[in-house]
Formats: sequence, C-alpha cells, structure tokens
Amino acid sequence: MSDNPIYGYLETLPKEYRVSDFHMRSGSPLAMRVNGEIEVLQDLPITHDLLDALFREELSDEDYDKFCETRDIDFAMTVAGQRFRANGYHTMRGWALILRTIVTDVPNIDQLGLPQAVHNVLKEKKGLVLVTGQTGSGKSTSLASMINKINRERAEHIITIEDPIEFVHTEIRSIISQREVGRDTMSFGSALKGALREDPDIILLGEMRDYETVSLALTAAETCHLVFGTLHTSGAAETINRIIDVFPAEEQSQARSQLSSSLQLVMTQQLLKRKTGGRIGAFEVMVCVPAVRNLIREDKIPQIGTVMQTGAQFGIITMDKYVDELEKQNLIVIDDD
Repeated sequence: MSDNPIYGYLETLPKEYRVSDFHMRSGSPLAMRVNGEIEVLQDLPITHDLLDALFREELSDEDYDKFCETRDIDFAMTVAGQRFRANGYHTMRGWALILRTIVTDVPNIDQLGLPQAVHNVLKEKKGLVLVTGQTGSGKSTSLASMINKINRERAEHIITIEDPIEFVHTEIRSIISQREVGRDTMSFGSALKGALREDPDIILLGEMRDYETVSLALTAAETCHLVFGTLHTSGAAETINRIIDVFPAEEQSQARSQLSSSLQLVMTQQLLKRKTGGRIGAFEVMVCVPAVRNLIREDKIPQIGTVMQTGAQFGIITMDKYVDELEKQNLIVIDDD
C-alpha cells in the first residue's frame, strides 16, 4: 500500500464513523458526511500533491491523462477491502475527490422496509420498474434488495449493468451476470443492446439518462423482460416527463404509448433522520393502474397526482402520507423549518 496518508485515513475512519461520503479538496481539511451531516476534521489536511499521487496510483496512465484534460472522472477504488465510488474533479485550488462508501453486504428487502407494492411487482415477468430519488437516497441499495429477493425465489437469468458495481450477488436460484461500465462494457446503451441477445429474464440498469438507453429499455420491457432502472427525479410525474423528454418531439407520442403499456411501478425515496440515530427510508409508490396508464397515454401527466391521492387500495402512497406515518410512529426527527 502507498505511504500516502489519505489511504491511512480511509483505512481507519470507516471503522470509527458511519461515513457515507468523504470530501477531499486541495487546501482544505478532510470532510465527511455522517448520517447525512457534513463533519470537518481540521487536523487532517488535504493537498493537491496528495490527491495527485492518489489519482496516479488508482488510474491507468491513459485515464490519468484523460482526467488532466477533461478535469472530471468517475472510477471505483478499494482500500483495505472497503470499496468506494470515486469522482475526481478540479477546483480553483487544485484537485478534489469525492469518495462514496459502498456497502457490499447485499441488503434484505424486509430489513429496508420497502412497501408491499414493491414486493408484489417483483412477481411480474415483464415491464419497467423505476427507482428514483436524489443522489445518496439509497436507490442502489433498494434495487440490490429487489434483485436479492428474486435471486432467492426464482430461477432467472439476471443481467446488471452498473457504474460501478456496488453489490456483488452470490447466485442462489438465479444466474447473475454483472457488468461494469468502463471495465466490462463501453456504455449503458451498448451493454443493453448486447443484453437483449444474451437470453435475459431480468435487466438492471444503473442509469437511464440518454435516448439510446431509454429507448432500448422500453423495448425490452415490452418484450417479456422485467427491467429495473434509476433516475434522479423526485416523484412519479417528474419521472414520466423525464423519460418522455429524452425522445425528440416527433417520437414522444409513440414513447408515451410504450411507457403507458410497459411501466409497472415508480418508487421515489429519500432518507430521513431516525430519532434513535442513523437514517430511515421514506417512500412514494405509484402503481400503474389503468387510470395511470390512460393519463400517460393521453399526455395528462399532472392529473396523476389526483389518482395517487385516492389509490391506497392499489398500494399507491404519496411521500407526504408516508412521512406523516413515520412522524406518527415517532420514528423521525422533524426539522423546525
């Protein structure tokens, strides 16, 4: 291991703190996000030279040269058995690095408390299931728990396309092919195009942000594949609009038709402060009942909110309702503002 003291910080601090993210910026002390809050360690200074040495050690010569040119890079790294998702970038003071701690133990869906509608949709054989929320809201964890449940209960071929791979699944009843963008494939789009020729039953997409990936995902979901994906959106209506907006205007009517028939469920999530310490998930779930499918097809997305207010019998729940229930159970810290 390098004598770079940054590695020493990373080896010891995760054992003492529940750190989700490390913030390292040239000319500033190390900062960490612990249970959603930023903490600064004034006695641990970060310099440009220390970060440059880390980048040179972790990146190939080709990737380092590209990083110096573009000033942005995503990669994964491992220190003392702990995996991190890394983002390097440049500031006015020099190099900077964000490391997100990757929890490698595959989560149990029951322990996460995902709503019953999510359990139900995992029995489907085709369609599109979307998990949305801000960065750090636990989307990857929720998706891993869903794949884990399917793996324990059904014999399927599951293909995951991720950047990076966070949870490594052990095959139980299913066979699982995990691919990492940048290492095992060039892009989400090319991997998804290949996946459709690889006899999959279930496909997990770590990102759905470009035309090619979204278009292929909709096609796959229509043709007897169960497709899981993530978006950085904050609700069902915004999620649907984001999907449709990927398409050029002349294709949006067809896209709405495809989405209305293939979409099974949208779950939006956030993490809230738990009164007993740590964080707890809060979820909004839109199940694609016939009324929702009609509204998508007819381009009446704003009216979906009305259906969600009255759809509890179908497993639909709004974020406000879910948070209210957590508050009634005295489980969460409510900010005064």
